[in-house]
Amino acid sequence: MNGFCVECGKETDSTINGLCMECFLKDRTLITLPDHVDLYVCTNCEQFFWHGEWRSMDREAAAVAAAREALSCIKEGKVVSTSPSVSYLDDYNLSVTLACRVQIGDVVADAIAATVVRVKNTVCRICSRRLGNYYEAILQIRTSEKTLSKDLQDEVLARVEKSVDEAMATDDNVFITKMEIVPGGVDVYLSLIAVGRALTKELSEAYCADTNESAKLVGQSRDGLDVYRVNYLVRLPEFHVGDIVIFRKHYYLLARVSSQGGKLIALSGFRETSVKRQDMSEIKVYCKAADIGTADVITVSDGEVQVMDPSNYSMVDLLVPRDAEIGEKVRIVRIEEVLYFVP
Repeated sequence: MNGFCVECGKETDSTINGLCMECFLKDRTLITLPDHVDLYVCTNCEQFFWHGEWRSMDREAAAVAAAREALSCIKEGKVVSTSPSVSYLDDYNLSVTLACRVQIGDVVADAIAATVVRVKNTVCRICSRRLGNYYEAILQIRTSEKTLSKDLQDEVLARVEKSVDEAMATDDNVFITKMEIVPGGVDVYLSLIAVGRALTKELSEAYCADTNESAKLVGQSRDGLDVYRVNYLVRLPEFHVGDIVIFRKHYYLLARVSSQGGKLIALSGFRETSVKRQDMSEIKVYCKAADIGTADVITVSDGEVQVMDPSNYSMVDLLVPRDAEIGEKVRIVRIEEVLYFVP
């Protein structure tokens, strides 16, 4: 034996503060909890503030987590496990008891502590911003025409909402504050400047749209930094995928648009033509996609289809791509009194 207990005199291989393990543990409080612990819940999103962040948690689980966070152990020991029990004193006060296993040297001892977790209502920072109509950017969606058509408006806003929903999945700070229908288009108010910038780039690439941005100083943050709001203007072109267009005196179906330009399919011969971004301004709309007509199919042969002209009920032979799938009706457009098949 290398030592002895100063309390009971027993010889022992190891001591803590001069005491053998039995004397050290006798009447000693190993763990403590405060009389009460405050737990904050957002009344809007019902998330709990724990460990420095807002989290979606069950109320009892949040109460246990808050109690564990407040648990103290003597410096000579370490809590190796806890078994909680919870009971409701009322809707906003929960009694939490923690039965713990405490390791001290080579010995593991049992200990129990209890506290009252008080649930207090508040509003988290993100909900405070949402409820207060907070925004950092305005996405201004316009068109080169006088009005933004309902179909195109719905299509663009669906794309915006999808992108914002995807961003929200990983960042709670992302949200749409509001949308406003304004003369010539729509204004989308966004919580973050970065979201406005990303959406502007996405819409520019998807529609070959012109963009612009302008910033306005609106104040200073608590730490003295300048705070700006940014307007992102996205001006959609007159043309849209699916339209019949004129490019350099020839008629085409506008098949694709991107940040690089567009792809056209000729109505005569169905040859594909690529248009660079800088040349897209030369494209003029001949017929909007919604206004493309249909004709009943009479017969089908290799590379041709016979249809009934809806204007005079005469039979007309149309050239079609050899790989075209022909149903009971085909899409047609009339150009200078001549019918063309629309792929």
